[in-house]
Amino acid sequence: MAKTTTMRLVELMVLKQDIQNVLLYLGKEGDFQFQNDVRGEAEPNEDRALFEKLSHVRSFLGIADLDGYHAPLELPTQEDRDACNHLIELAEQIHQKELSLSDNLKRVSDAATEAQSFANLKVSYSELESLSFLTMRIGKIAPASYDSLVKAVGNRAVILKLGEDGSRIMAACSKNARFALDTELKAHHFVELAVPADFKGIPDDMLATLAAQKEEAQKAFDEVQEERRNFALAHEEQLKKLLQAFSLMSQVHAVQDGLESTQFVYRLTGWIPAYASRDMMKRIDAITEGRAALREYAPDEVAAVVSGQEKVPTKLKHGKIVSNFERMVFSYGSPLYGTIDPTPFVALFFTLLFGLMFGDAGQGFVFLLIGILMHRKLFKLDGWEKFGIVFMAIGISSMIMGILTGEVFANAELLAPFSRWVTGLFGTPRDQILPMMPSGDSQSIMRMFMFFGFAVGVGFIINTTGLVINIINQFALKHYGKALFSKTGLTGACFFWYVVVFALRLAFLGHSPALYDWIIIGTLLLLTAFGEPLTRLVDGERPVLEDGLGTAIISAVVEVIEIVSSYLSNTVSFLRVGAFALAHAVLGYIIETLCVMAPAWGGILISIVGNAIVVVLEGMVVSIQVVRLQYYEFFSKFFNETGREFKPFVFEYHSVA
Repeated sequence: MAKTTTMRLVELMVLKQDIQNVLLYLGKEGDFQFQNDVRGEAEPNEDRALFEKLSHVRSFLGIADLDGYHAPLELPTQEDRDACNHLIELAEQIHQKELSLSDNLKRVSDAATEAQSFANLKVSYSELESLSFLTMRIGKIAPASYDSLVKAVGNRAVILKLGEDGSRIMAACSKNARFALDTELKAHHFVELAVPADFKGIPDDMLATLAAQKEEAQKAFDEVQEERRNFALAHEEQLKKLLQAFSLMSQVHAVQDGLESTQFVYRLTGWIPAYASRDMMKRIDAITEGRAALREYAPDEVAAVVSGQEKVPTKLKHGKIVSNFERMVFSYGSPLYGTIDPTPFVALFFTLLFGLMFGDAGQGFVFLLIGILMHRKLFKLDGWEKFGIVFMAIGISSMIMGILTGEVFANAELLAPFSRWVTGLFGTPRDQILPMMPSGDSQSIMRMFMFFGFAVGVGFIINTTGLVINIINQFALKHYGKALFSKTGLTGACFFWYVVVFALRLAFLGHSPALYDWIIIGTLLLLTAFGEPLTRLVDGERPVLEDGLGTAIISAVVEVIEIVSSYLSNTVSFLRVGAFALAHAVLGYIIETLCVMAPAWGGILISIVGNAIVVVLEGMVVSIQVVRLQYYEFFSKFFNETGREFKPFVFEYHSVA
């Protein structure tokens, strides 16, 4: 059985002149995890300031962030800094020009609007205001308030729109009603405008001139926006390259500032996979031209690890297929360093259980197709693209099960000729190689019970695998007491295995219980029930009965109940595999029946909608159940303590917040 990757602790002493190139190499390779967290905020520096300015330029130019951008990772040179300053200067010129033209456009537009508002006033304002019986008010009001104002003043005043939108008005009333008018105007947030005494309105030629000025200002503003777009297209690649380089430099500074150092030397300590340590030493020696000092330690040579203060990071190494299932393991917890890597088993069991519960050749092909598209980056699903191979695996598994059950998109007729040919080779031809739907005869009922028994058998294998992994892990960790006497240790596993064999003998071989059966079962159960004191005895811990004999007996009674109930529930839990397989067959039968009952076009519609619902909803439910079986029935056997996941130091682009 494969174990977690062997790790080494490396200590590097690097001169100040080489530190940035060494950090660049480590960040590129992504195989080095600092022993302690060193990342932080870098001290303000020129490169950080340039990166922030470049980010603002990218935002101003409307260029998308560097998501999916891939270019060689290189630190910026002085040439890059000069190019960066030049690019920022040109962008700033365009920005200032755009701001200036935007302000000019607003000013001209406001002037044209104001002029148009007074176009209807053709009588000298001084002549109107000199009338002894008339009070005049000219000003601004919210267009939405115009109707309300007219209604409020009623016949006490005349309200006249001076523009098309109603934002400029002239209000007139008798001198006696001026206080009431002013009150209503104030209530409607009226803002009075100062109007020259000899003002008679805006001449038509001036209105035309202002309109022309507005059009000219709009044209100039559109041109500078077009200039901005062209500038963005011409410099997008250069900008992205510079952004990546200066983002990289900012991260180098952040790490560099967090390292232990003297005036001339930096000290780096971190974990690295043993298989990569030799190459790393050669590369760093070449980068620094032999100026770096390196020391390597095995985990048992590290004082913090030996004392239990630090856990060695756990790295799992797999091929393309199995590596896609790693996140399922780490989502539950990280295996301890030096223990068995459960990922290959997770990949096998997840694929097998999903196929057993979701058997349909057509619906499985949909999962396979989605997986292929996700793997080739042709179909993006909110970050799930990395699980493309998982979708492909469960798709193939579902297709195989669908061929056995004779279902293609809930249709049981399409594969019938193939099934009859295959079953005919071994006896009487049948429409399905493995019929799932009970038909009422004793044989179909028997086949259904056999399938449920098969599901429990798969559960027995999964439980057994978890127990074996735990026993090996405990011996590897030198926890001999737990390896021998715990519920998931050797005595607990032997109790589980013997009871299963005992039950099979009674059920299928006609054996009767013998005295030695009860002695063996009782002894194993007793040893497991008193596992805690026996573990202390084996491991040399004293006192053996930590809380006295009475407490030990009570704990043992409770432990017996726990052992029996947990192993029983762990086994019975896998009946859900058969139940979901049967439920899937029933759903397929319902869809097929509705398709037959409906007209031709209706049957096609029902088939499409029904299969879509099954693929999405039942696919989600089955996935949840498979994950549950893995977590509670498999992982719970050996995940007694979680480790520390290996998270290497890697450069990743981060935009300015």
